[in-house]
Amino acid sequence: MQLIRGLHNLRPDHRPSVVTIGNFDGLHRGHRSILRRLQARTDGTRSTLITFEPTPLEHFDPAAAPPRLNRLSETIAMLEEEALVDQLLCLRFDAALAAMTPERFVRDVLVEGLHCRHLIVGEDFRYGARRAGDIESLRQAGDAAGFSVEVAGTVVEDGDRVSSTGVRSLLASGDVGGAAQLLGRRYRVTGKVRRGQQAGRSIGFPTANLHLARKAALRTGVYAVRVCVGGSTNLPAVANFGTRPTVSGQGHLLEVHCLDETGDLYGQRLWVEFVQFIRPERRFDGLSALKQQIQHDVVEARRYLEH
Repeated sequence: MQLIRGLHNLRPDHRPSVVTIGNFDGLHRGHRSILRRLQARTDGTRSTLITFEPTPLEHFDPAAAPPRLNRLSETIAMLEEEALVDQLLCLRFDAALAAMTPERFVRDVLVEGLHCRHLIVGEDFRYGARRAGDIESLRQAGDAAGFSVEVAGTVVEDGDRVSSTGVRSLLASGDVGGAAQLLGRRYRVTGKVRRGQQAGRSIGFPTANLHLARKAALRTGVYAVRVCVGGSTNLPAVANFGTRPTVSGQGHLLEVHCLDETGDLYGQRLWVEFVQFIRPERRFDGLSALKQQIQHDVVEARRYLEH
């Protein structure tokens, strides 16, 4: 997959294309359905996903913006890993883009920028300044410019709409199994291992510490997880996501204790896949009590991971 940052980096070999537009946060089953339909329409063109950084809501009202399921870098990595799209056009969402009229967006981005032949959007798609453009105006613009517009219906799972909002709600409650149903795979995040307070090492449970640099989509607590590092994709582990109240931690941190020997992980990038929520995070009366609880957590994690 080719990453294109900004319209100024578009080149002739990026055109013509078939296009979809959106945040695609989490790459859930609905997103994958759209991308499969997009690939089926390529026929000599390049499939293109247009996304925005930051998201429009993060630009207009950062405090009200929901936590992201995945950072842009994680989304890019998953798109590449699964070969879901030929190219990703990332547009910086700033005041200039926010003020772009629907007509100019179609002209500059879809027509002149990408030579769009076919466009797939969701049922509630809006575009342009003040969200003035809708699907009807998009179809009219397509008729005039020579591209067709397809509206992708909502994917439904057990009567519930598959959406990023739904995934966030499940993760916030600790239901990582339910989130996996909507995502089509287990929820996972990535980060580089950094040195921490080493409290875990002092009680016999060394942890790999990952600062996720995001609002928390996950419920704080202890999880059975699997870890990918250095090409290994099935390392069993137990993880705590939270503020580490027993050791007076500050800020959210993901601490991962691999159940089997891994060697030194400092500086390495880990992917952490959440299998089962075990318990909420809580404060213990000292490291001895924390050690006893971690021993129990390890047993629970192995039980979940072996089934």
